[in-house]
Amino acid sequence: MNPAQYRDLNTSTRVLLGPGPSMVAPRVLRALAQPPVGYLDPEILALMDEVKELLRYAFQTQNDLTFPVSGTGTAGMETAIANFVEPGDGVLTAISGFFSDRLADMAGRYGAQVTRLDRPWGEIFTPEEIDAALSKGKFKLVTLVHGETSTGTLQTRVAEIAEVVHNHGALLILDTVASLGGVPIEIDAWDVDICYSGSQKCLSAPPGLAPFTANPRAMDVFAQRKTKVVNWYLDISGLSQYWGDAHKYHHTGPINMFYALREALRMLAEEGIENRWARHRSMAENLWQGLEALGLPPRVPLEYRLASLTTPQLPEGIDEAAIRRTLLNEYNIEIAGGFGPLAGKIWRIGLMGHSCRRENVTLLLAALGELL
Repeated sequence: MNPAQYRDLNTSTRVLLGPGPSMVAPRVLRALAQPPVGYLDPEILALMDEVKELLRYAFQTQNDLTFPVSGTGTAGMETAIANFVEPGDGVLTAISGFFSDRLADMAGRYGAQVTRLDRPWGEIFTPEEIDAALSKGKFKLVTLVHGETSTGTLQTRVAEIAEVVHNHGALLILDTVASLGGVPIEIDAWDVDICYSGSQKCLSAPPGLAPFTANPRAMDVFAQRKTKVVNWYLDISGLSQYWGDAHKYHHTGPINMFYALREALRMLAEEGIENRWARHRSMAENLWQGLEALGLPPRVPLEYRLASLTTPQLPEGIDEAAIRRTLLNEYNIEIAGGFGPLAGKIWRIGLMGHSCRRENVTLLLAALGELL
């Protein structure tokens, strides 16, 4: 082996305008570089308590069970499924994109009797549809994606859907990976039972943590489980002891990611959650207007368009992959293409967290104007 062949790490400073990760603020990077301490050091235990408090603010909840799971947003998804699904449980999955479909796959792997409520990619669900589907069987859980990164849709009327779900004696799991910290989310006001997210999108920390919260109704159901949670690592009975007052050892947490998430959440609190939501909406509207002028209208109707992730409809005959390569190689801008039934038909442009700034919107629109 010749160690000299491995050069110093010097990654490019990209303008990240894809579906995630988003750009990380210098303050968060500095926090990430602080020296690690032990996972039961008094300093880290105090910091963990601060993270929980800040996450409650981000989720707009008073749920006692609120903490980040050590893993990406998919770990948050699996935490929701693993802890509340037992073999034979009825689960209704509302599917209109890639990540809602993943919830169905995951629930099936844990032994659920999954009923799919399918809509074409890019559409959303009404409370009436959910009510009609729940009337056809017995269900323990309903899964719903709030902001779908594969399509750019925002699921509206969540509070009404939650009421319908509860009227049928079920719990609502809400995926907010692409929406937490970017668009209005009010877990308590909407009466959402179980919710998870990711650190790397609108919160603008690096990938690696999955904010998670569950309300007392969900925890009552959890307490009535007849079987052990199959997934040891994501079992909330153990995780809650690590993150609770006792801080009982469970696993070696990613200490430096705790630092980064705390700083990202501190920045959110300083800005103010409503101001953060307004910034994302304002910058998204600037982007939408600019894309319209370029002949790239957003595919999703305005009434349920996700501010943090825009999907412009591409004209026929465009070599969209070549344009994305040029954006990356010559302009240092990253956006993403569509996949599944939307492959080649859309781009996925993210304005999330630290990436959601006017200069980035102006830069991208100018670059696209030159290339088109």
